[in-house]
Amino acid sequence: MTSPRWIIHLDMDAFYASVEVLDNPSLKGRPVIVGGLFSRGVVSTASYEARARGVHSALPIARAKKLCPEGVYLPVRMARYQEISSIVMSVFRRYTPLVEPLSLDEAFLDVTGSLKLFGSAPDIAAAIKKDVFSETGLTVSAGVATQKHLAKIASGHKKPDGLTIIEEGQEQDFLWPLPLSKIWGVGQVTQKTLESWGLKTIGDLASLPVEAVVKKLGSSGYKLWLLANCHDDRAVEPERVIKSIGHEDTYAVDIEDPESVNRELLALAVKVGRRLRAHELKGLTVTLKVRNNEFKTWTRSKTLSQPLDDHQEIYRLVRELFPKDKKGPWRLLGISVSNFPEIRTQPQRDLFTPHEQPSDLRLLNAMDTINERFGQSGLQPASLLDKPDLEE
Repeated sequence: MTSPRWIIHLDMDAFYASVEVLDNPSLKGRPVIVGGLFSRGVVSTASYEARARGVHSALPIARAKKLCPEGVYLPVRMARYQEISSIVMSVFRRYTPLVEPLSLDEAFLDVTGSLKLFGSAPDIAAAIKKDVFSETGLTVSAGVATQKHLAKIASGHKKPDGLTIIEEGQEQDFLWPLPLSKIWGVGQVTQKTLESWGLKTIGDLASLPVEAVVKKLGSSGYKLWLLANCHDDRAVEPERVIKSIGHEDTYAVDIEDPESVNRELLALAVKVGRRLRAHELKGLTVTLKVRNNEFKTWTRSKTLSQPLDDHQEIYRLVRELFPKDKKGPWRLLGISVSNFPEIRTQPQRDLFTPHEQPSDLRLLNAMDTINERFGQSGLQPASLLDKPDLEE
């Protein structure tokens, strides 16, 4: 009989808000909401005190303030969250090299090969929780199971500071009574579709013939049916493949005139170009996303014969892609680059790069070197000199 694979999913509790309370203990016990504070911003993280008042992530800030007017509203401090995240991830890697980060505050760990060193998977999860609290002052919830899907559900089962263990052989007993919304990948639309069939629990979905689910939902239905029946053989991937790099902004005030639109597109292109070069990636496909003040969204893409990472080229392409037949004003603009060839770029971030490099690449590398040293607004297109938001 094959020994089971043991996976732990770890998820920091209300991470951004918890960091703010850590840095300002006077906030303890108060409803803390972190997010974009302009009129159209959204909540990034809410403390559990705020969640008790109906505030949750992705909720518009304006709505949050109506639900929780007494809340403490704070801007996102990404650099601080990244600093704490690096400590947390180093704790995770202390117990296994097989760590798959999903974001700054959560990750999958495959601890199958660590059992002889550190004890059972539940023992390892408990030790990690203890270490994270000792070294950061923050709590993390853990789910332990033989599959990724189950481990992720389990980590959210007893938040905050929870530890939920699904023993081998108890997978169906744990999963099937849960509501359909707990399946990884079920959004509101799919949930309503499933409920329209008279389904209420994951067990209800699992009991259906797979052919019936596929007929209604296609390939995505097949994946959901497999998860509902505890079939998940996905491995923990220590190095997640980057499929796209992009950035989008939602504006506090709609923008409409062409000059403002072009300026924002240039700012986005600069950010995306920097990120591409930081990851040593060039992409073949450039995608533009726009949303108007009526919440209608359009995307336009172009695939090139040669990959690129130059913000000037990205900017030129998105200007061509901009849907001139659609009506603004515009509430959101976004740019992404994808379709990366297997061979990565190899930039030499040095002001004194050897002369065999093309001059434009030397210029981009010099710009990145200066910005890395003096801040992201150190060197930028002249038309963006008064934009305060180029810092990331």
